[in-house]
Amino acid sequence: MDVSQVSVGPVEQAQEARYQDLMAQAHYLGALPKIGETLWYVASFRGEWVALCGFSAAAWKCAVRDRWIGWDFRLQFDRLKLIANNSRFLILPQWHLPNLGSRVLGLVAQRIAGDWQARFAHPVWLLETFVDPQRFAGTVYRAANWTELGFTKGFRRTRQGYSAQAQTPKRVFTYPLVGDARARLCGPLPESFHRSGAAKMMMSAEHMRALPDFFSLIPDPRRAQGRRHRLPTVLAIAAGAILCGMRGYKAIADWAQSLGPKALARFGCRRDDYGHYLVPSESIIRDCLIRVDPAALDQALQGWNAAFGQTDESLAIDGKTMCNAIDPQGQQTHVMSVVGHASTICYTQKKSAPCP
Repeated sequence: MDVSQVSVGPVEQAQEARYQDLMAQAHYLGALPKIGETLWYVASFRGEWVALCGFSAAAWKCAVRDRWIGWDFRLQFDRLKLIANNSRFLILPQWHLPNLGSRVLGLVAQRIAGDWQARFAHPVWLLETFVDPQRFAGTVYRAANWTELGFTKGFRRTRQGYSAQAQTPKRVFTYPLVGDARARLCGPLPESFHRSGAAKMMMSAEHMRALPDFFSLIPDPRRAQGRRHRLPTVLAIAAGAILCGMRGYKAIADWAQSLGPKALARFGCRRDDYGHYLVPSESIIRDCLIRVDPAALDQALQGWNAAFGQTDESLAIDGKTMCNAIDPQGQQTHVMSVVGHASTICYTQKKSAPCP
């Protein structure tokens, strides 16, 4: 077999069932559901499938990776979406041939940045993967010019957070898709680049379930005809995204699209006829936020903050002049804000213009 004739392409929707069946049969970890930002690839030789490769969201925490990049926790939460995790790699049993694995990884590396940008509307600058040293030495990744950074601490994600005891540490490998990946991940982003803010908190299951109830009394400004999503659900998702660091309608919508079925159920999303949860789009989120009564929304948010937010022993009062904000009388607008010292939460704001 001439491995130079191997080609790689994304798994089409009609091929996904076959991809999952093969992963379940031949990969020691089994199949992995398609949750959030995920791309699957298939390598073919003269029409025959020879290898499968899956990429998904980066690991939330990885000390050796984070030290190598050099970012702090704020940049980490803000830019994790710029890293993709090679969560599955399988050479099918009858195709274990020299150089095939590195050939497949090399072909994927050549195209995944463009595929990711086209599919998820943001770039990916770094690939990562974790190799179990009790099973593999990571030879195929070294042959494909991936860099080994060290070992994980051995903890794994669970429903309650992380496992109480360390298990088998994994080897950590990375592959930069741009020449200055580490500098880009830590440095300033271009103004045109869509970015999120600093996270205020990480959402728990309790937070997700509670948020819609606080918005249940807000009048819905939309016509009843054609509503696909309940207003409390849309507002709860928007609030949750902002609490997790998202800024802007697109960031909120991207965050909503990345939620798993359990999270969508907690926010009160309804299902379609096939049992899939419906996620509010960017346009729906924008339409609701610009039309909803701001006073009612502010009251609901303050109620949620009183129940779940941090307590502040002292408040700061700050006033700012809004640049280029002119009221109908031609006066420049000023904003007075009351902000908590500990929580950095804005409790109330008042806009005013000076008397002529």
